[in-house]
Amino acid sequence: MSQCRGLLVLAYSGGLDTSCILVWLKEQGYEVIAYLANIGQNEEFEKARKKALALGAKKVYIEDVRGEFVEEFIWPAVQANGVYEERYLLGTSLARPCIARKQIEIARKEGAQYVSHGATGKGNDQIRFELTYYALCPQIKIIAPWRMPEFYSRFRGRSDLMEYAKVDEPPLSRGPVS
Repeated sequence: MSQCRGLLVLAYSGGLDTSCILVWLKEQGYEVIAYLANIGQNEEFEKARKKALALGAKKVYIEDVRGEFVEEFIWPAVQANGVYEERYLLGTSLARPCIARKQIEIARKEGAQYVSHGATGKGNDQIRFELTYYALCPQIKIIAPWRMPEFYSRFRGRSDLMEYAKVDEPPLSRGPVS
């Protein structure tokens, strides 16, 4: 393991991507606090907590943000008729800023210098997370593995992550939580 580069709060789901990212961040020398947001999804949070700790997370936060998600994000979107192409509700799009806001609260509480997420470049989730981070904490440093050559050169997609999970010590090979 590298010399400690600092404390980082990872938006963690317990799935393949963020589990591999957690281990990779540890390999890079970061102390990692895993953070799971309960926005109302059907998730096995306690199983994800145990997995994160087994993978080397220093601490795990599981935050229930359902109330604020509905009251401060969903309800205003409904009032504004926030529908994409008259068809798609914006639940996932609205969830990212809600998740990121609590992540910044945890980073401040813990004195973390870094935040990270597992969003790929395939959609707008990187933007949603990162604009929220910077709006709430302009001095925070963001580690976005899917934009870092040292990460995406090693992991070109899910098949590489699955291969990595097979060779890493024990819990990664258990696969996604959900």
